[in-house]
Amino acid sequence: MKTSNFGADLAHFKHTYLDNFYSNSKAVILLSIMATLYFAIFGGVFAVTGEFTRIGGEILELFGIDLSSYSYYQKQNLNGTMLTRVDGVMIIGLIIGCLLAASIANKVYFRKIASKTRFFQALIGGILAGFGARLAWGCNLANFFTGLPYFSLHTWVFAIFMMFGVIAAILTLKIKIFAPKYKMIKTNTPQLKIDSKINQKNKIIFFLSLSAFFVFFIYLAINDTKNLPIALVFGLIFGWLIQKGQICFTSCFRDLFLFKRYGFSLALFISMLIASIFVFALLNKGYNAKVLEISLALCVGAFIFGFGIVFAGGCECGFLYRAVEGQTHFMVVGVGNILGTMLIALNYDYLPKWFLAGEKIKLSGYSGFSINLALFLISIALILFFARSKK
Repeated sequence: MKTSNFGADLAHFKHTYLDNFYSNSKAVILLSIMATLYFAIFGGVFAVTGEFTRIGGEILELFGIDLSSYSYYQKQNLNGTMLTRVDGVMIIGLIIGCLLAASIANKVYFRKIASKTRFFQALIGGILAGFGARLAWGCNLANFFTGLPYFSLHTWVFAIFMMFGVIAAILTLKIKIFAPKYKMIKTNTPQLKIDSKINQKNKIIFFLSLSAFFVFFIYLAINDTKNLPIALVFGLIFGWLIQKGQICFTSCFRDLFLFKRYGFSLALFISMLIASIFVFALLNKGYNAKVLEISLALCVGAFIFGFGIVFAGGCECGFLYRAVEGQTHFMVVGVGNILGTMLIALNYDYLPKWFLAGEKIKLSGYSGFSINLALFLISIALILFFARSKK
């Protein structure tokens, strides 16, 4: 009879589920399922740049700027604070989830930006990503990952022009000035210094993050009016899956086009296809999903966003978990992202109406479901065709 070794089983569990990274293909499918449950509970999609826009507006208000005359901020609704809005609480949970996932695996430590060129890419790319996302009223989450399954045709238009931007950025980054600079260091010399205190620091970070989660959860539970404790838990799960799965849509597309690594992109579209089936059932139950105009602004915004995330090196998911890990490059990307939302919000009223105007097209009913399903299957077929082509 085989005896159980509790210590060995516990060590195996910690190594497999707490220390190691997850398969990003499996993680993105789990993330898609959780995002669908989030929609079922809150009636809104898993997204972050809308809240970044509100944070940017609140920063401007701190400097005495009156935002009442800016239509973008009025549409974005600045009521409440990050601690009282569902999206804000979810993002706080997301950051805590990333911290817990990274610190328990001893992955949180400070890393400087490699060069001035990389700083330039981080800042400008972040600004472009934030600007483009808000010009299109959504990023790769709201208009792509949690957008395509929600039956608004604008999300497919966004996806196409985002891909054009991704390809343009990949070609731009082949220019010699943006090529990474490497410095060879002999490994048999004492030049490589390892911080022996990183493990201890990560334990402290893990304990503080876990404590912060429980304190905030209890506070929300006592004062709850909007299911905010549940939003916090969802954010925690989102953050954990993003960090453990190293989910970054930028690397997903970049790896597909540069190296024909298609596993992640294939799993991404399969996960969205599965989500669309559940979302269709929810819509038939009376839920309402976001439907936006197909306009020139949407196309331009999607292109700028796609270019920006590749130029910066990370999308909203990618820069968040990497910034939490201590990578200063992606902290700069985050700052640039918020600056980009400010730029579009402050200048939105100066854009011509013909540029912003468009037509809302919802893929409704079983015919719309069939069209959406067909588009997913075509996308999956194109990914496989491209990945297996010789050139």
